[in-house]
Amino acid sequence: MIKNWIKIYLHQVRQNVFYSVLNVLGLAIGVAGLIFAILYWNDEHAYDAWNPHKDNTLFVVTDLGEGRVWGSTASPVGKAIETEIPEITSYCYVNTWYNDDILEADGTKVHCTKIADAQPNFFSFFPHPFVKGNPATALRPNTITLSEATAVKLFGSTDSAMGKSLKYGGNNFTVTGVYHIQGKSAFMPDVVTSTIEAKLKETEHQWGYFTFGMYVRVKNPDDAALVAKKIENLYYKNTTLLFAKNAGITPEDYVKRFGTAKISVVSVADLRLNTITQDVPEQSGNYKFLIIMVGLSVLIMVMSVANYINLATANAIKRAKEVGVRKVLGASTQNIIAQFIAETVFTLFISVLLALVIVELSLPYYNAFLNKSLELNSAAFYVQLIVIFVVIVITAGIFPALYVSKFNTISVLKGNFIRGKKGTWLRNAMLVGQFAIASFFTIGAYVVYSQVNYMLTKDTGFKADQIVQIYYRNPYDFKQEGFREKLEQKYSHVKEKLLQIKGVQTVGVSTMSIGGGNSFETAYNYNQIMMPLQNMAVDYGVLNMLNVKMKTGRLFSEKLASDSVNTVILNETAAAMMNHKHPPATAKRSDQGKYLKVIGVVKDFHVDGPQRKIAPMAFTYYKTLPGMLQNAHSIYIKVAPEDMQEALASIEALWKEDVDPDFDFSYDFVDKNYARTFKQYVLQRNLFTLLNAVVMIIALFGLFALASFSIQRRMKEIAIRKTLGASTGTLLREISWHYVLYCTIGFVLSVFPAWLLLQQWLQDFAYRISVSFIPFITGFVALLILTLLVVLGRAYNATRVPVVKYLKYE
Repeated sequence: MIKNWIKIYLHQVRQNVFYSVLNVLGLAIGVAGLIFAILYWNDEHAYDAWNPHKDNTLFVVTDLGEGRVWGSTASPVGKAIETEIPEITSYCYVNTWYNDDILEADGTKVHCTKIADAQPNFFSFFPHPFVKGNPATALRPNTITLSEATAVKLFGSTDSAMGKSLKYGGNNFTVTGVYHIQGKSAFMPDVVTSTIEAKLKETEHQWGYFTFGMYVRVKNPDDAALVAKKIENLYYKNTTLLFAKNAGITPEDYVKRFGTAKISVVSVADLRLNTITQDVPEQSGNYKFLIIMVGLSVLIMVMSVANYINLATANAIKRAKEVGVRKVLGASTQNIIAQFIAETVFTLFISVLLALVIVELSLPYYNAFLNKSLELNSAAFYVQLIVIFVVIVITAGIFPALYVSKFNTISVLKGNFIRGKKGTWLRNAMLVGQFAIASFFTIGAYVVYSQVNYMLTKDTGFKADQIVQIYYRNPYDFKQEGFREKLEQKYSHVKEKLLQIKGVQTVGVSTMSIGGGNSFETAYNYNQIMMPLQNMAVDYGVLNMLNVKMKTGRLFSEKLASDSVNTVILNETAAAMMNHKHPPATAKRSDQGKYLKVIGVVKDFHVDGPQRKIAPMAFTYYKTLPGMLQNAHSIYIKVAPEDMQEALASIEALWKEDVDPDFDFSYDFVDKNYARTFKQYVLQRNLFTLLNAVVMIIALFGLFALASFSIQRRMKEIAIRKTLGASTGTLLREISWHYVLYCTIGFVLSVFPAWLLLQQWLQDFAYRISVSFIPFITGFVALLILTLLVVLGRAYNATRVPVVKYLKYE
């Protein structure tokens, strides 16, 4: 029987190549889109899924207001937890970032970009299994643990690594453990040290020093909210009450003026997709974008299934006599249904194979888009694929099979294929749904394109033509005597050498990275108002090099000695917060008690990407505040255009010979580095445009199928009308008007969901367009034109058919 079904199926494919190709291609596109979404979904949900403590291990997040949401806490919190929060069984302080440095052992140097620093119990919170050593005792002062890959790079094998000495950050460490990265996690380090203990000791009484990330282990995951509230109370007791007392005001007044710390916690299981902070070494996932990708893929799959049903029912008329003959020969209704469901299985099987080919060929581009390394090698994925296969067979196969099986035997054998209007409403409803989805994608593509184009053309507030940005490493240990003087001597030497290179016009160092932001924030007190400002240390000439415009006052000057001692420049946003209009004025840094004179206000410019709100910024000369040079990792170099290639070669040679021979030399042009901040959104625009094209093609497939089906049913009516003298124009209007109606209904159904979801998407942007009526009108007109082109083209062909062919039985 199955062999016979296969023969019939292949015969139908040969007889209806065009319909068969549309069926296979439509389903393949839908399945491929769903596969991409599944791969992305599985990868994002794989983070720490293997961790047995993922549900009762919580990450502490601090919200200080004014957008200051940090994944960091103060050192004294840990000691207070031990005595005041019994729900917490243990805690672990970590750096919420990876260090990037050189490891050296036995003459071998390895550049590691993932060096984690944590307390000794780190591996009880993230239990990557040890292949050598004991995770409970491996992290101690002056010890270091390595991943398998790093151990092999340094020592040739994991066995050889144990007990060996290596140099990192100017200090010697002993290797006491080698671990295996078990799976995706918030921490997947190459190296783990425990130098954080000394830093915790130095700040053990500083409740306002938010520097270290903290993970806590609770007995019961249901106590998460209670634990967050108790940590919040610790801050209130040790900061708000104390500071209010020192200021001579009530705690309530202090909270009104300066706010208070708000604490929230998120489990490791949810850390990847549901944290409100980016302070995770392996970065946070984009849950909203994940949902968008999955949702769009499901919509495309729905359209593909609807398209298949429409094509299958449109083609069913041609097989009416086949069904009638089979019934006469004794075939039961169940047998016919089984046969047509089997044909759906055959079609879907071919579509899935084609979809896998599409995915395999497109996966490198998809990985580049998501910055991932997804592969088709998961057992869970193939189980999911089988489930999808079964669901599609049920949804796409049953209706066409039932429709065909209900043909009246006598009628179809006499040539009358008309089955009445039963089932018409479902086909029309599917067409309306396809129109709605197509309208949604068209409107969305317009809005996404407009928003990204707005970011591309928005004034950045600076000009970066021919400015090179170089990563500058400062590998001096802050414990070394005179390390700050050594830092300044080194930078002065580097700057002097750079200025001697032909074509180099200006050189300056800064803690800010255009396109990379700034990680230093300091509270300033102005007129008894305390406010957090992004603290930007710069060299003379950096702001001028970037062509940052002044609003009032002046820039730093080498001719004025005071500019390197006690001056500060604000941006417009900071000045507005201070209600400061004209320099000079004085602001006090709350962390050092140092008064700084405001000598100027620069116009706002973007340091982060244009999708982020410009933060209030305070610019100081790098020597004004002790230690800022150690945090300055960006050197900006203005180069004459005609000397660019020669200058870059000379700069690289200088770096490798004199500045930092052990570290990989890297540079970028400032404008290109800035453009990368919204590269993700440019890719989203391109992806949405591509998906919109796919959806339109699938929708037109379905429209063509239903138009063909409808016109085929009305051929006798068309023949009679032509015989009675109806013109071609009249026939075209009569045939096409209800498709215009379906298009309009589908568009109306899409308006509110499109507007709502696009508003949600636009909330990710601090600077965004407003959604006007133009995208909706444009989408409707475009869809209507395409609809009329398909329907009128098909209808016109129908009006050219000889009428005798359809009237010969009358």
